[in-house]
Amino acid sequence: VQLQASGGGLVQAGGSLRLSCAASGSIASINIIGWYRQAPGKQRELVATITIGGTRNYAESVKNRFTISRDNSKNIAYLEMNNVKPEDTAVYYCNADVSTWITGRREFWGQGTQVTVSS
Repeated sequence: VQLQASGGGLVQAGGSLRLSCAASGSIASINIIGWYRQAPGKQRELVATITIGGTRNYAESVKNRFTISRDNSKNIAYLEMNNVKPEDTAVYYCNADVSTWITGRREFWGQGTQVTVSS
């Protein structure tokens, strides 16, 4: 299973950005998919997750600004980032809890995508 993240870039404070995470491979189901981020000198932290049933979980710092969604038919998750702030600057990583056809249930990480918010 591979997770391909895209959509990062440079955005001004108050602007918007959309990240995508496309999963491919021997996937039976994606139980949970989400985004984590890591700023320089800080630990990786949860941003948002969404279950296969659509239950969403957000970090307090992004509630009411970020929206996570998924397209189960395409195995893609999206993170809509609105009203971004300089403190949102980080490398964003896609993460998924996947039931695979070959190796059972496992956790996967995608490569990071850089998000930089200028003030």
